[in-house]
Amino acid sequence: MEQRLSVTKLVSLNSYWFGLSFLWNSLHPIILPAILLSYVPATSKNTYLGLLSFLGLILAMIVQPLSGSISDRTESHWGRRVPFIAVGTFVDMLVISLVAFTNTLFSIFIGYIALQISSNIAHGPMQAIIPDMVPEKQKGLASGIKNFMDVAGVIAASLLAGSLISPAGVGSGRILVAIIMILGITALITVLAAASRNDENDTLHLPTNIKLKELFKIDLQEHSAFANLIQARFIFLLGVYGIQTFAQYYIGDVLQVENAVKTTGNVMAVIAGALVVSVLVTGWLSERIGSRMLMNTAMLITALGSAILFFIQEIGTFTIVAGFIGAGMGLYLTSNWTVAVKLAPPEQAGKFMGLTNLATAGASAVGRLEGPFIDLANRLGSGAFWGYRLMFLFSVLCSLTSFYLYNHFMKKRNHNPN
Repeated sequence: MEQRLSVTKLVSLNSYWFGLSFLWNSLHPIILPAILLSYVPATSKNTYLGLLSFLGLILAMIVQPLSGSISDRTESHWGRRVPFIAVGTFVDMLVISLVAFTNTLFSIFIGYIALQISSNIAHGPMQAIIPDMVPEKQKGLASGIKNFMDVAGVIAASLLAGSLISPAGVGSGRILVAIIMILGITALITVLAAASRNDENDTLHLPTNIKLKELFKIDLQEHSAFANLIQARFIFLLGVYGIQTFAQYYIGDVLQVENAVKTTGNVMAVIAGALVVSVLVTGWLSERIGSRMLMNTAMLITALGSAILFFIQEIGTFTIVAGFIGAGMGLYLTSNWTVAVKLAPPEQAGKFMGLTNLATAGASAVGRLEGPFIDLANRLGSGAFWGYRLMFLFSVLCSLTSFYLYNHFMKKRNHNPN
């Protein structure tokens, strides 16, 4: 019988998720859009933001499963995941320190690309911590704690970054310092909790006969349920991430608030609050009523919320509906992650959980390509901002398509995802 882990141990193992969430939820929706306004034409801001982050996320799609798969075959004195988390975080902190002193569009581009590489060196192996170390009966709870850390990072990023940065991007240095400190502290907690001393391996042994084809290969016949789950996850997140990426520009252009940066942070905080509640509830419910029902509910909630956003004209209603969508996201992310953790084979946990990033970062990357279309559609009618409205309709379509595909897969395979 597997020994149950204490809640303190589960929280410590998942601590680094808070740091990663704080990093990317500060950078993508708040810091990067604000900084770019000082370097690019206002009429093309969605295009520049979309293309820059698209390139970075394509790298994330490659690096994360690659590092996760390599960690599966790594041996060290402290375990197979810890070295990657430690090295990736150290390089993160170095890159962010250098970016804090740059003031050109090119240097921002180089720093962003470097950060995507270093962060995902740590991120891939980190995703295998729960499959590696958590007993089967606690994986639902551990997944809930993981997503709670994600959401807590969103709240902290929303409140801190939105307050420290002006609409023109002034104050970015202060939030970058905060990111460095939080990344370092949370990584240290997780490294100490995950380290498993192995006196037989006094040095680090990396695999030498690596074939890229093998690292990304999945036997679709044997692991069809996992592949189908990833496909449905990609489509669902594609619509949601589009809204997240361009929310700050929508709030400024359509809702015309005085400080779009701070308001975006406040909206994110409300979304995160709804996420906290739903994540905690989902982690508990997933072991009792099953993940399929929770995922279906989440996709329908998100589709309805996105449809309502099409008609909204003021910030108060927008914030309420955004919180409603946040609750749906919390249901989805925790239940979906629980299923992925259970489907990933233990001996290849780093590879399989890293491949989930083909859906996560992949959806985020492709969602960024909405930027040029949003700018183009916004120009079609003076003041109508059709680009943003079509963005909301696209999210509705993605949620409903994911709902159909996931249930079609489960029915076709007659597979119980719980």
